Amino acid sequence: MKIKVAVLPGDGIGPEIMEQGKAVLLAVAQRFGHEITCTEAICGADAIDKVGDPFPEETFAICQESDAVLFAAVGDPRYDNNPTAKVRPEQGLLAMRKKLGLFANIRPVQTFKCLVHNSPLKDELIDGADFICIRELTGGMYFGEKYQDDEKAYDTNIYTRHEIERILKVGYEYALRRKRHLTVVDKANILASSRLWRQVAMEMAPQYPDVRTDYMFVDNAAMRMIAEPKFFDVMVTENTFGDILTDEGSCISGSMGLLPSASTGEGTPLFEPVHGSWPQAAGKNIANPLAQILSVAMLYEHFGLDREGQVIRDAVNASLEENIRTPEIQTPGGPHYGTKEVGQWIVEKVKATL
Repeated sequence: MKIKVAVLPGDGIGPEIMEQGKAVLLAVAQRFGHEITCTEAICGADAIDKVGDPFPEETFAICQESDAVLFAAVGDPRYDNNPTAKVRPEQGLLAMRKKLGLFANIRPVQTFKCLVHNSPLKDELIDGADFICIRELTGGMYFGEKYQDDEKAYDTNIYTRHEIERILKVGYEYALRRKRHLTVVDKANILASSRLWRQVAMEMAPQYPDVRTDYMFVDNAAMRMIAEPKFFDVMVTENTFGDILTDEGSCISGSMGLLPSASTGEGTPLFEPVHGSWPQAAGKNIANPLAQILSVAMLYEHFGLDREGQVIRDAVNASLEENIRTPEIQTPGGPHYGTKEVGQWIVEKVKATL
């Protein structure tokens, strides 16, 4: 298969983890006889520094012309504590999602047996936890009308029936492929936008009689994810709630550096780790590349190349089992491996796979 990939390293640790993700992408292609063409493009603070725009038109064009986007992270401390900044790195990510029509963010939450002890939750609560958070990505407060002056500010949380129906459809499709259990998360007891979510969900549920549909307020869902994470199979929710809940879910595994994600919709699909740019670690060869590498697995699987994706997952699992880990998940007194060493080990494992 021929696949054109737009490669967006971004900021902070992005270039380092992307180097390893790209190496695995190409190693798998070589192993299975695929033709991968990679075109690198700028975004985030890096793009602001170079052209004044966190998602320039040239980058957008490269993404449009590609079959997939492999993205790392954006963010820079120069902008974090400056509320008056007119242009921010994160605006590039929002623009990319909106311009590419990527309305569905899929974040798997899973545990790794050898790392259960690393989670802040008790082993018996999380061992075997495996669910997917599906977050609506191009609506809600992030894209609604905004206003701010020195005395007043507001963000408008607007949703249309069409936006809700299409993300629920994605949720049901995933539930049908898994344990046939969908949880719709909202705040219908308070918010009008959430009441429309629940109304539409209740209208659609009879169309999927093989799926058990339940409804949960977001505060209860946040508590339930910690108290009983194995309750969930597929969770679907709006943009703001999804942003918060998916980060909470990433802690279940014991490290945000372990979890990939995909964003799909009308245009070129995007694959990225769930963590941020961690600028304090940039250039130190300590960042965990596994989420970026697992994003490559999701990229291959998106194109129906499940065997290729499984080879990557098996190599990642082997690296964890054999203690080939970056410092934040290494066992006390265990050997030191950096970003490059972990990535190279996985590349060699992929190449050796029969």
